[in-house]
Amino acid sequence: MITAFWICMFVVFYTFFGYGILLFLLVKIRRVFRGKRTLPDNKGNWPTVTIIVAAYNEENYIEEKIKNTLELAYPRDLVSYIFVTDGSTDRTPELVSRYKEINLMHEPARNGKIAAVHRAMAEVKSEITVFTDANTFLNKDALLNICRHYADKTVGSVSGEKRVHVEDAGDATAGEGIYWKYESKLKTWDSELYSVVGAAGELFSIRTALYEPVPADTILDDFMISLLIAQRGYRIVYEPRAYATEGGSDSVQEELKRKIRIAAGGMQSILRLGGLMNPFKNPVLCFEYISHRVLRWTVTPFLMVAAFVLNCIIVNSGAGDIYLYVLVCQVLFYTLALLGVVLERINVRIKALYIPYYFCMMNYAVAAGIFRYFRGSQSAVWEKAKRR
Repeated sequence: MITAFWICMFVVFYTFFGYGILLFLLVKIRRVFRGKRTLPDNKGNWPTVTIIVAAYNEENYIEEKIKNTLELAYPRDLVSYIFVTDGSTDRTPELVSRYKEINLMHEPARNGKIAAVHRAMAEVKSEITVFTDANTFLNKDALLNICRHYADKTVGSVSGEKRVHVEDAGDATAGEGIYWKYESKLKTWDSELYSVVGAAGELFSIRTALYEPVPADTILDDFMISLLIAQRGYRIVYEPRAYATEGGSDSVQEELKRKIRIAAGGMQSILRLGGLMNPFKNPVLCFEYISHRVLRWTVTPFLMVAAFVLNCIIVNSGAGDIYLYVLVCQVLFYTLALLGVVLERINVRIKALYIPYYFCMMNYAVAAGIFRYFRGSQSAVWEKAKRR
């Protein structure tokens, strides 16, 4: 029982903190022997680019998104724009149609984002395709910072950084910005060691020739599209100087809904990307994938519960003081998380308490997403979370 307890504690610690520490050390070691990765020199030979935006009922954001997209720095004769508005029932298609620079694709049926992306990809003739969400806004040099990486022929995909603009909110969504800052650091180190393990749909790009259509029921299409490219031996580079900014979730409930969907999609992706679990094919990518993604999306939330239960049993059996100290720390942490729930409901703003609250909510969402996936109740059609 004691052995099982320490295994649970080790895996939980490794998943959220230990991997980051080990990754940092490995990157330092790599720099000693091979130097820091540098940007390839494209010698001014910029590739042709198509920007794809899939928008569903985004009339409140779409014109601002269009203006932001058209103002991106890049040679004008090398960039094209496709906005897909399938299924939209508001003024989104009408507003997009006012801009002659943009190729508007629209059909009345709503078949989900991935179906819209497949339709758009059939029209792409450029060397690079960039995907970005309709409610996110890019920095001016995002395209330049992304496309310079493709001078390296081993690069198959480049992922930008997601930045969450969190207002002074009185709920646990304050933890969302902190979480993404930590994620960004892990992705930076992943990329320097070898490759990012999956791109986020807010902003990512691929070599068009490497695009592989994913099944229509795919929940995390951006994650799958990028990792199918990595599975073929290409690197996914993380470029934090190309970033997409969006507002934080409108409420804890909206963030929870989004996290559960991502967790369900994560389980689906793990089951479909079995080749990435083969350490003999690409050991470094396998190590990064299991450490950064698989553990988080499978066993770790359940091991947190197991560690707490085992700790209670061990303390009750009269084991050494160290187990009592560990149990006290666990009880304190979960008490702070519960206090965060209470304060969120009465709108008392103590952000330090939202960190344990958000952490626990995130792990609950993983467990809920796993159960939802195996029940077959998670649709691939995206239900937008409300943003501030």
